[in-house]
Amino acid sequence: MVLGFEIALIVLSVLMIMLVLLHKGKGGGLSDMFGGGAMSTGGGSAVAERNLDRITVVIGLAWFACIIVLGLLLKGN
Repeated sequence: MVLGFEIALIVLSVLMIMLVLLHKGKGGGLSDMFGGGAMSTGGGSAVAERNLDRITVVIGLAWFACIIVLGLLLKGN
């Protein structure tokens, strides 16, 4: 059971990294330094950004829950 949660945590961690990197830069950060500022004025749907936000929050909550469950399982050993 612990192995399953460890694998799920790895998969969720990779998904979180990918989802955070997909977000559009809001300006003033590292994304502008690498050319993101020129593209931020262009296209991009507000609906797609909102859906990406929601997916990121759901994956983040699942990641957090996985850490809590793993902590409780490992504390019992």
